[in-house]
Amino acid sequence: MRASLFSLAGVASLAFSGLGLAADMEEWKTRSVYQVMIDRYARTDGSTDHECEAHEFCGGSWRGLINKLDYIQDMGFTAIQISPINKNMEEHTAAGDPYHGYWTTDLYALNDKFGTEKDFKDLVSELKKRDIYLMADVVVNHMAQKFDNNPPPKVDYTKFNPFNDEKYFHPYCNVTEEGWLNATEYQNCWLYPYGVALADLDTRNPFVIKEMNSWIKGLVSNYSIDGLRIDAAKHVNDEFLPDFVESSGVFAWGEVLTGEPEDFCRYQTLNLLPGMPNYLDYYKLITSFNGGSFEDLARIKKEAINNCNDTFALGTFVENHDMPRFANKNSDMAIAKNAMTYVILNDGVPTVYQGQEQHFNGFETPHNREPLWQSGYDKESPLYVLTSRLNKVRNNAIKLDKEYVNTASEILWADNNHFCTKKGSYGSQVVYCITNQSSQGTKYELSVGGFQQDEQVVEVLSCKANKAGMSGNVTMYMNNGAPKVYVPAGALKGSGICEQTTEDGYEADSGAGVAGAATGLLTAAIFGWAVMFLA
Repeated sequence: MRASLFSLAGVASLAFSGLGLAADMEEWKTRSVYQVMIDRYARTDGSTDHECEAHEFCGGSWRGLINKLDYIQDMGFTAIQISPINKNMEEHTAAGDPYHGYWTTDLYALNDKFGTEKDFKDLVSELKKRDIYLMADVVVNHMAQKFDNNPPPKVDYTKFNPFNDEKYFHPYCNVTEEGWLNATEYQNCWLYPYGVALADLDTRNPFVIKEMNSWIKGLVSNYSIDGLRIDAAKHVNDEFLPDFVESSGVFAWGEVLTGEPEDFCRYQTLNLLPGMPNYLDYYKLITSFNGGSFEDLARIKKEAINNCNDTFALGTFVENHDMPRFANKNSDMAIAKNAMTYVILNDGVPTVYQGQEQHFNGFETPHNREPLWQSGYDKESPLYVLTSRLNKVRNNAIKLDKEYVNTASEILWADNNHFCTKKGSYGSQVVYCITNQSSQGTKYELSVGGFQQDEQVVEVLSCKANKAGMSGNVTMYMNNGAPKVYVPAGALKGSGICEQTTEDGYEADSGAGVAGAATGLLTAAIFGWAVMFLA
């Protein structure tokens, strides 16, 4: 295996000077990403009635993913992020099985629990045929071994490849509660001290650095990987990261789990990482949809723009494999639709975790890792249909406007209950409003800008036609907490989106008596808030 991993290492090295044939950051910005946990996505035999325990192997495979790629592509996704592919420990532990792939023992072997090398290469080949980028999750912080929960862990380092000696690891210590605020401690001590010993690699050791950089060159080049997600990037020393990314020759996200702009953005400003999953937005989104205010989301976005190098290289999400499902805290379907609208249409790279489109509602790990086959891969479910439409809208905007992905959204309005933005150049712009009022939300009208005088527009989630007024404002008919997404009618020609439209308005009684009073207040709020925010 080691020889095959290095077969094209030279190509990877050359490719990084401008990234050659590799997918660079600008190309990644145009993509939308579907996150796959291989063990929980699809079984090789395609069975959908297989039951398994949340903490044990469920039997998903690379071959199963190949067979179910239509499910992802039909939703409009143009990239997938897969769980780690390297060999893991095999023992069952007090913390469960290593079904997720994050308990590495051998960097130079593939995880045969998910299939053969041919299966994986066939997956890569099929993704290339479909023009779907592949982002591989990689673990650089630790190697893993079963732990009897009697510290210090009794680790047999000779079982690790290539780091088969204790000298390549930090001495054992636990990250204390206070230590999560101390970089020396959370970068040098061991994580997750239950059931599994995550032996913390010394990524300052010259051999570890050289071996890691050589390994990632070989892995990326041998399997034509387009991008990386670096697990627990915050827990390795800063100096290790840029050389590792450069050695890979591809775009990389690094996991930096913090909601503090200065702590988060320094990974870009110090050129440690090209991008990260956007935890700044994540925390504010969760609170905004659950009793908080969208004004907090607007403020954190402004702070991110002021502190980060490039917010367009961040990955927008409301779910991943480490966090409770969005629907676990709030099961309202209208809320879920608003959250999905933000994820797909926000600045940055949309990232949707498998099962989010099926409204899965598991709590903490491992219950947030439900097998996707439990949904029957339902393409008619409300969130699947919505996601497909939103990806079409975004992909169409990118096709029409080459600067779309690097054009900052203009926040038109943010208050306790609404968040509205315009993104893109006039003629192909996307204007959306999300709300946290749930499916019990009442009827009212919003007057929102973002268009030109008398411009013909279409609300693309309902295919209803409207017209901007003299000020460029469009009247949005809000009801039942549904999000609204408007684009110029001319931008939809030939897109396959809303080929037939009806007149915009409420489905039933308009409730104009109440709405009229509300509209005046809300229009004033739009203008006043935008001036305050942009000042």
